Amino acid sequence: MTFDDFKKTHKLLKQFKYTWAPIDKGYNNRTVYINVGDRVIAEKPVSPQMKEKFIGGKGFDLRLLWDATKPETKWNDPENEIVISGGPCCGITQYSGSGKAICCAISPQTDIVIDSNVGGFFGPFLKFCGFDALELQGKSDQEILIVFEEEREVIEIYEAGDLPSDSHILAEELHDMMAIPGNEKDKYNVSVVSAGTAAEHSLIGMLNFSFYDIKRKKVRLKQAGRGGIGTVLRDKKIKALVAHVKNIGGNRNNVVNLEAIQERGRTFNKEMRELDDSQCEMRKKGTAHLTNIMNDYDLLPVNNFKFGSHKDADKITGDVWMSYFTQNLPDGCWVGCNMACSKGVDNYLLRSGPYAGTRVIVDGPEYETTSSLGSIAGIFNPDFTIEANFYCDTYGICTISWGTILGFVMECYENGILNTERTGGLKMNFGNADASMELLHMVSKGEGFGLIAGQGVRKMKALFAEKGWGDPQFMQDIGMENKGLEYSQYVSKESLAQQGGYAMTNKGPQHDEAWLIFMDMVNNQIPTFEKKAEALHYFPMFRTWFGLAGFCKLPWNDVEPENNAQSDEPAKVPEHVDNYVTIFNAVTGSIIDKHDIISMSERVYNFQRIFNIRRGYGLRKHDAQPYRACGPVTKEEYESRADRYDKQLLEQVGFDPSGKTTEEKMIALRKYRENRYEQLLDAVYERRGWTKNGVPKIEHLKKLGMDLPELLEVVTPLQ
Repeated sequence: MTFDDFKKTHKLLKQFKYTWAPIDKGYNNRTVYINVGDRVIAEKPVSPQMKEKFIGGKGFDLRLLWDATKPETKWNDPENEIVISGGPCCGITQYSGSGKAICCAISPQTDIVIDSNVGGFFGPFLKFCGFDALELQGKSDQEILIVFEEEREVIEIYEAGDLPSDSHILAEELHDMMAIPGNEKDKYNVSVVSAGTAAEHSLIGMLNFSFYDIKRKKVRLKQAGRGGIGTVLRDKKIKALVAHVKNIGGNRNNVVNLEAIQERGRTFNKEMRELDDSQCEMRKKGTAHLTNIMNDYDLLPVNNFKFGSHKDADKITGDVWMSYFTQNLPDGCWVGCNMACSKGVDNYLLRSGPYAGTRVIVDGPEYETTSSLGSIAGIFNPDFTIEANFYCDTYGICTISWGTILGFVMECYENGILNTERTGGLKMNFGNADASMELLHMVSKGEGFGLIAGQGVRKMKALFAEKGWGDPQFMQDIGMENKGLEYSQYVSKESLAQQGGYAMTNKGPQHDEAWLIFMDMVNNQIPTFEKKAEALHYFPMFRTWFGLAGFCKLPWNDVEPENNAQSDEPAKVPEHVDNYVTIFNAVTGSIIDKHDIISMSERVYNFQRIFNIRRGYGLRKHDAQPYRACGPVTKEEYESRADRYDKQLLEQVGFDPSGKTTEEKMIALRKYRENRYEQLLDAVYERRGWTKNGVPKIEHLKKLGMDLPELLEVVTPLQ
């Protein structure tokens, strides 16, 4: 079906004509607002103050979402928005990882702002169509498709009730439909945003952003996975967004100094060619190379984060994943990315579910999914992981949240909190791949226990306690969520800094703010509270900047210059930091340095913290962590590492474990570790310029230039 065919059979509900203009130094200087309820579409100007204080990407998202919502707005209220923005550097093609966008909304899981980064082509294409950000507000009374067409300079809303729901089918159909008839290469100029059937029945729905793989001649998907934004999309009855641009081109951002960007790109590409095979093998294995390392260092989540390694982990090593991935293809999720880490399993034969017997391309698995759809459930079967990965993607649910949910369900089952009567016949013990796959399909269909599991760990804890099925404290201890968001896939027990890097995040425990396990646990580079606090200031702020400017974080440190170890601060990869400073200046004409990167991020980071406070969250009590993130909850767990824990009790706690029961030792260790976390909170809050209750201080906001009246109104009563 061509687009002309579609228009003959589908009612046009709204057309908005606009005047396209070239991007200026990375900015369009306007955003677009779409209310799908009353069909209002309008342009909004981007002020100089907005660019100065919020930069782009997540900053623009947060500013627009703040203005659109009230403190009491719920995720399924019409006024909740999905906001998408790529930042000024998003869309350049001369440096790896420059196609990222950030999506924000009030989260169905957390009731605060969720931000989720995503590759694929829609972020750059939104910019090429003429807009720095997109706001989607309101709730449609029927299924709709929203179309952006650069050539015709229009945004259109069509009825779309008969379009398929699952993302891999829908994306293929829309790429075919929107491309110029008979022009296969024009599919490259199309990108689709969709969710899927599971997003309709759960709170953990995610967004798929598509891109056309020109070598494979296949449509592929990248995910904005965290926090349920796909659930919001389906609640608004948006079947999909689709953008069709004229071309991608070499300098569509109209940068100030293209030569400077090209020079840094050439240097990085040389590093990838010469160093990747001896460092992370991203081009062969993607992030799945981490599975070996995590298992070796007792960091691979096994059985709901109970253990950090397993004897069967050799079945899911990087070499195993490499054997499934098609090799020697340019696997970037945006043009010009030489890291090529978006690996894929081609022609995979599905064995279960509605697409059983068909062959598909599976995007991934990335490292997080090798654990979340594997070891965390006690499953070490690559075929299960690949098939579950495919179905999570096409159904539109987050693999990280789903895996951590599975781990919680299985531990509850093995402790008698759940049984076959309560699960509808499913035997949800660790290692049961068949039951796990069936539960995933039940979420998609909105049936049985799938409806409960799809609510997430926090709501399951409350439900099970309310029904009297289990001890609330035990479920609190093993339920790996913070702020309502499930933990991503690293065991943080032996890294106090990583515990903070998870539980002190604004959105909930996601590794994109701070991954400090090796600095802290392995290399002992930050032994004091002060050094941990400095790391928990710098790295979250630095990583925030990627989401402001439009970059992927992986090219920063997943390959490093050959002489990086000899630099003053090797953990920061200073040569690559300088690349980003140079590129940002070359795109925008700014004159920033590496310190300005941190200041830019601090402004937005503190804004998001205050956004949470405005909604009734964002305080110290909300940065509490489940004890399993900190230490052993069960006797079995303690005894699996008894030598380590006994030594720590003696040398660090001053508690002699000789002759003591395991239970007595666990109590002593828990008191010590929980106290250490409280001390860490004090140190980090002080370094970030916050009160002991986690509220940004007024003098700190003034120092940052963020003493905006609307922010002071929120924080002043809490000083």
